Amino acid sequence: MFVKEKKSGHLIRVTQADQLESPLEAEVTGRIQAGEEEQDEARFAKSDLIFPSGESLPKCWTDANYQLCR
Repeated sequence: MFVKEKKSGHLIRVTQADQLESPLEAEVTGRIQAGEEEQDEARFAKSDLIFPSGESLPKCWTDANYQLCR
């Protein structure tokens, strides 16, 4: 799955989608998609990521207590 880093605008390929979908994980492991060679894996804070379309990540992916805030 691809997401985009807010500040740089770089696309990031998330290597473990379960981290992205888990509200208990604050970071995800991924690879920046820049240049011709595969970049090294790095950790990215979910708070710094959005979808390539510019939409925010769903609250249920970022906040473990999202249902309690109603």
